[in-house]
Amino acid sequence: MAGQPPLVVDLDGTLTPTDTLVESLIGVVKRSPLDLLQLPFRLLNGRADFKDWVAARAGVSAGSLPYREPLLAYLRGEKQKGRRIVLATAAHRSIAEGVSAHLGLFDAVIATQAGRNLKGEAKLEAIRKEIGGDFAYAGDSAADAPIWRAAKAAVLVGVPRGVADSIRKDVPVEREFAAEQGGLGAWLRAFRVHQWMKNLLLFVPLLTAFSFLDVWKLVTTVIAFFAFSFAASASYVLNDLWDLENDRAHPRKRLRPFASGRIPIVQGLVASGAALVVALALASAVSKGFLLMLLLYLALTSAYTWLLKERALIDVLTLSLLYTLRIIAGSVAIGIPASSWLLAFSAFIFLSLALVKRCAELVSLEQSGQKEAPGRDYRVGDLAVLWPLGVGAALSAVVVFGLFISAEETRGRYATPELLWLVALGLVYWLARLWIKTSRGRMDDDPLVYAIEDSGSLMAVSFMIAVTLVAHFF
Repeated sequence: MAGQPPLVVDLDGTLTPTDTLVESLIGVVKRSPLDLLQLPFRLLNGRADFKDWVAARAGVSAGSLPYREPLLAYLRGEKQKGRRIVLATAAHRSIAEGVSAHLGLFDAVIATQAGRNLKGEAKLEAIRKEIGGDFAYAGDSAADAPIWRAAKAAVLVGVPRGVADSIRKDVPVEREFAAEQGGLGAWLRAFRVHQWMKNLLLFVPLLTAFSFLDVWKLVTTVIAFFAFSFAASASYVLNDLWDLENDRAHPRKRLRPFASGRIPIVQGLVASGAALVVALALASAVSKGFLLMLLLYLALTSAYTWLLKERALIDVLTLSLLYTLRIIAGSVAIGIPASSWLLAFSAFIFLSLALVKRCAELVSLEQSGQKEAPGRDYRVGDLAVLWPLGVGAALSAVVVFGLFISAEETRGRYATPELLWLVALGLVYWLARLWIKTSRGRMDDDPLVYAIEDSGSLMAVSFMIAVTLVAHFF
């Protein structure tokens, strides 16, 4: 391209909003957790050898990385005009070459390799050695300032305002690309605050014991609710970071804040740690027994994230157990034992809801033309087994509820227990509605969240609660 110097493009934070070294470290831990113990010692050999060691154990798939599409479109346009495009990065050469091969944009690759880490001045020196001093540079942060000032022109990609103002004074700016801001909305999505609604299950023992007018028990349950919610958010963030590559292959999950690169991975780790500290502090304020329940919940969610979610049926059994555990935790928080009827009912209904969740994912994959769930031992053909299993579990929950209506202890606690048969009919309608919505591909990834947002489900649940209260008091 006549009159235009070669355009040198940074990788981490510029071409892709993510950090490939951090993603590689996550890959190392996933493949061999014990390698985590070696990391401090490997750093003693220098950053270049450290990156070489990490890359040898866990490469990053260039095809799964998120890219800044506006920048890519600009680079493709420049490439078509005949301009030379060079990728220059402190990332390991194996990653850089994978990105170059995947995008097919770059005429040369300058990257870290054994014995030489291309950061700061070392990167500038490598650029000058490869293409001379006549170049334009695309970067994203203050660390790129020395290279911009040595360049003929600057391309600013998501650069902080203060840094951008400084660069504009020293170097002609060729193009600017705004940052894809994470913002409060992205953080709420990362913490999955809407999923906190699942922790309303902690109020079930309070409601079934008709103790909701006891202020102490109500306040205690509210504190327990927030303890579980912050703990859940901490585990959600870690789960998303653990499952980055699989999420990016999913039609909906690829838009999650970490999978899309809208929130940096390191910030996610810090936020997860802070949420966990808050959760443990709140749980300790409730009681020692409740704290143990929260720790058990965290242990199960960790086992699910690291191991169990990849095993067919075991994953849905674990999910149903995590739902039931919330009810038991609510019981422990206020010191009211959960009845065997409630636990039996919970086991079946939550198994059905966990199967709704899995079937909803498979229906979504089927609609997008995929055959297998990334990172899970499920295939679209498994729907033939999962449908009847889920509906059977739902009907089993209704049967348990029917037996509960006929039990002697029920007649002692309810003024008009016969009215509870209306609740049984409401259960049949509600659960059947969830399964029909699932078959039509209109189910959210989490059925409990969908039920709270769906007007039909809200009316059904409200009806069942109202009838239960009338049956108890009248």
